[in-house]
Amino acid sequence: MTPEQVFRKLVHGVADRDFDSLPALYAEQTDVRHPMHPYGDRPLLTRDALREHFGLNAPRVAGTVRFKPVNIRVHHTADPEVIVAEFEYAGTVIATGEPFTVPCVFVLRVRDGLIVESRDYIDHVAMIRARGGVEDLIEHLREPVSAPAAS
Repeated sequence: MTPEQVFRKLVHGVADRDFDSLPALYAEQTDVRHPMHPYGDRPLLTRDALREHFGLNAPRVAGTVRFKPVNIRVHHTADPEVIVAEFEYAGTVIATGEPFTVPCVFVLRVRDGLIVESRDYIDHVAMIRARGGVEDLIEHLREPVSAPAAS
């Protein structure tokens, strides 16, 4: 699969809640990061870590929101392994019927049909708001920041 095909399979798989098949889109050793995540970027470096990530997120999403990727624009780069994809997840809050939109930009490196590196820039706050998690986020943001260890 081309990088664009892998990307499209990924975002449609997330929207379709096909969380069990998503880890197979990634190489055994990969590097997936969410640099803008308000709970902190926790690098996902293996397919097993992604399996756990998708498994944890499935219940958070399944009962609260429905969405699909829209306005997909894929930019090909000089490196045939790398694409930059702009899109939005457009959806509805299940409990209220309220619509929401989550802007996203993914930078993916796909080698031999598998994602070996990804930087996922997502408006996580918009998704947290849609899922009803704002109070938890506020509590997290109130927690004291740990000082870096002295070297």
